[in-house]
Amino acid sequence: MKKKKTIKSEIVMAGDVGGTKTRLGLFEVSKGHLRPLFEKTFLSKNYKGLENILGEFLKGQKGIASACFGVAGPVTEGVIIATNLPWWINLESLQKGLPIQKVEVINDLVANAYGISVLKKSDFEILNAGKVKKGNQALISAGTGLGEAILFWDGKHYVPSPSEGGHAEFGPRNHLEVELFHYLSERFDHISYERVLSGEGLSHIYQFLKDSKRFGSEPPWLLERMKSEDPASVISETAHLKKNSLCAKALDLFTSIYGAAAGNLALQVMAVGGVYIGGGIASKIIWKLKEGTFMKAFKNKGRLSHIVNPIPVKVIMNERTALLGAASRAMALLKITRAYFEEWN
Repeated sequence: MKKKKTIKSEIVMAGDVGGTKTRLGLFEVSKGHLRPLFEKTFLSKNYKGLENILGEFLKGQKGIASACFGVAGPVTEGVIIATNLPWWINLESLQKGLPIQKVEVINDLVANAYGISVLKKSDFEILNAGKVKKGNQALISAGTGLGEAILFWDGKHYVPSPSEGGHAEFGPRNHLEVELFHYLSERFDHISYERVLSGEGLSHIYQFLKDSKRFGSEPPWLLERMKSEDPASVISETAHLKKNSLCAKALDLFTSIYGAAAGNLALQVMAVGGVYIGGGIASKIIWKLKEGTFMKAFKNKGRLSHIVNPIPVKVIMNERTALLGAASRAMALLKITRAYFEEWN
């Protein structure tokens, strides 16, 4: 009888590469569990590419068995062009330049999808308890951009799959949104959902409502704050404090469109297993999402409203979800690599 090999703990690396920040971390893998060792966050715009950040992060680090990086952008045959960064990432050159046995690059929303399974109940806020069913799940995340991912149910497990649905054409639902579409059409060649559902998108909505002169005015103090601070943060904060009707209307319209887009995704992939709302914006406006505007738009699907009504909807509150998901995938790569070598040796 062969003696079972004792596998020592190993070190894996994970990365969440976003348009604004790049978060990297080292994790110890022992008996199928991850233990955080070290994390660091970098401002993406201060670097020419991911390799530069990795070079700084990995100084003095050795013995990393595998790495997985979730990057905001589509991955095609090992090449990824970051959507909101002037970066071109090539998996082959990345692998050559790193002292790591196995490296994988995945879409950041896929990394988030992997991360969902390792989160705790306290990491979620519930918008719709619904009725849990076996079936596909979906993830939609508004932040610097708008990302989407699908979690296909294969009968036993959820298999994360990428989507670039955030770049699909924005579909207005009423006269006001048609006006918004035309307003944006004068400024951009392509009006995607990301043009509306993102930090920049909230600013676009605000500017549209301001220029329409139907929903209040912009006082001098607000104008000054909009010039010196992040406009999206100012709009949401001002709306929360009920200090300006224009900000309140902008956030209301944003939230309604967000709910409608999430409901569209639920129908497109039949996400009867649940829909998750991720990204940096949702956790900051959770108070607004819970007011009811989001779920009203989510459920308003005409003849198929009965399909989306019972779908559980949860907001991810843990900002480290993508990093944890990438770490989980890096741990899985160890098993894949180990199985390959056992088969051929």
